[in-house]
Amino acid sequence: MIKISPSMLSCDFSRIGEEAEEIASSGADMLHLDVMDGHFVPNITFGAPVIKSIRNTSNIVFDVHLMISDPLKYAEDFVKAGADIITFHIESDSNTKETIEKIKSLSCKVGLSVKPKTPIEEVFPYLEDVDMVLVMTVEPGFGGQSFMHDQMEKISRLKMKLAEMNKTIDIQVDGGINEETVSIASKAGANVFVAGSAVFGGDYEERISTLRSNATTV
Repeated sequence: MIKISPSMLSCDFSRIGEEAEEIASSGADMLHLDVMDGHFVPNITFGAPVIKSIRNTSNIVFDVHLMISDPLKYAEDFVKAGADIITFHIESDSNTKETIEKIKSLSCKVGLSVKPKTPIEEVFPYLEDVDMVLVMTVEPGFGGQSFMHDQMEKISRLKMKLAEMNKTIDIQVDGGINEETVSIASKAGANVFVAGSAVFGGDYEERISTLRSNATTV
C-alpha cells in the first residue's frame, strides 16, 4: 500500500499546528516529524513538547523519525507525546535490540533506519521485530538535498530479503523525494514516501495526489 508522509521539516514553523491540520486534510497518510539533536546529525529541530502540542490537530498517524544519539533514553517521551511510529537509526549509540523492545513495550510501532553509507544488511537481523525500515536517500540533517540514486540498490536487496522471509513490512524512503524520484523509489520496492518541499511548495492536496499517482503507476 502506497503511503505519503509529508515532512514537517519543510512547513512554516510559526504555524506548525495549522500546517499539520492542513496536511492531514489534504490526503496524506502520515505526518513525518524529524527530531534532530544537534549531535547525531548537525542540526536541531524540535522535541517531544512540540509534537505533543500538535497532537490534537488531527488523528493522522505521527511518523516520528528520531535522528538522535540515544533513542532508548527518549523513546517513552515521544510515545507519550503522541507518536504512532518511532523510527530510530541503527547507527545510534543505543543498543538496537533493547531500543526495539522498549518501543514495542510502549504499544508503539517501530522502524529502523540506515544512513546512506550503512549497508542495508545491518538491519536484516531485526526484520522479524520491526514494522518498517527507512532507507535514507540523502545524508540526514537537512531538508532540500538531492536524491541519491545509488540507494535504490539497498531497497531492492531489502525487498528480496523480505521475500525470502515471506514477510511484509513498510519500506520507507526519505530524502529528495519529488514527483519524479517517487517513481524511481517505488519501482525499487519502497511503499512509504517522505516528501518535504515536494508537498509544501504548492497546493498540498494536488501535490500529495501527484506523488501517490506517480508511485502507484510504476
